[in-house]
Amino acid sequence: MFWSAALAAEDATPRPVSLDEAQRTANDAAGWVEENWSVWLSNGLRIILIVVIAVVMRSLIRRAITKLIARMNRTASAVDGTALGGLLVNAERRRQRSEAIGSVLRSVASFLIMGTAALTVLSVLKINLAPLLASAGVAGVAIGFGARNLVTDFLSGVFMILEDQYGVGDTIDAGVASGEVIEVGLRVTKLRGTDGEIWYVRNGEVKRIGNLSQGWATAGVDVQIRSDEDLDRVREIITRTGEDMQKSEPWTERLWEPVEVLGLSAVYLDSVVIRVSAKTMPGKALGVERELRWRIKRALDAEGIRIVGRPQEANLETDGADPAAAVAAPSALANPASPQSQATTPIPPAPVVPGATGATLGK
Repeated sequence: MFWSAALAAEDATPRPVSLDEAQRTANDAAGWVEENWSVWLSNGLRIILIVVIAVVMRSLIRRAITKLIARMNRTASAVDGTALGGLLVNAERRRQRSEAIGSVLRSVASFLIMGTAALTVLSVLKINLAPLLASAGVAGVAIGFGARNLVTDFLSGVFMILEDQYGVGDTIDAGVASGEVIEVGLRVTKLRGTDGEIWYVRNGEVKRIGNLSQGWATAGVDVQIRSDEDLDRVREIITRTGEDMQKSEPWTERLWEPVEVLGLSAVYLDSVVIRVSAKTMPGKALGVERELRWRIKRALDAEGIRIVGRPQEANLETDGADPAAAVAAPSALANPASPQSQATTPIPPAPVVPGATGATLGK
């Protein structure tokens, strides 16, 4: 046991290196360095050049994207407040949309440029990229499955912004909620409802969108008059009223086409309903309808034509009905002399005889 421990200690003790062995080792190291220093220098210079090119290209592209977004914002601000700005451009909408697009473009440019530079550096260092790419692919699939809702929201937000489906100031119906858009993000869209509440709608949850602020809107007004009025005269009055309204401010910008009398939409026994329509600026249909009703009412009053109310549907349905149909059938219990009423009368208690006892009663 002792001899074994001694031999092990003797083997572990480093042997003295001779001068010739040290010189030979140094010569080998110097030769290896001399043979490979050019490769090291070349690879180092290539890596530095790749990094410098990537940083410069990334900076130039990000700066170009930032200038493009700033130019878009300046163009939107120049026409904001004018008729063209109210019709085609909303400064806040364009600003948020351009900022979101710029953020996406900058992130994509940085990822592509720096990712390509990193892969190029690894290839210069003679590192096998196949296992690394395979691992990255597996990790990407796992992250995609784990955060699929987040990825869905992000991609949906990107396409909504790029396609300009809606923007700040638009009134939309997103299915899960409806209201005015106050903020558009890559993951969440904020809506303000009719009662002032704020809805946070995830972009991935939106299956269909109805934009009420794009293109044009329609203002519809129903005018109900007596059936014995001259319809041609009424048409002429309404048409003249619409022409006067279209020539006055600010309705000259909000009315895109002349007010049109479509005809009769309903006919009753004592009245008729005339349908009036007008194509308006998006989001201005409600105001146009109110103003058009006001002007038509005043014009008809000036011509002595009365506007009547809509007939009550309940009265129309009950005309000719038997009044006794609503009376309930007579009940047998209502007659005190009927057998049913007498059967339900309580039995009176037995009379008490004075002076009678229990024993007497028992007999």
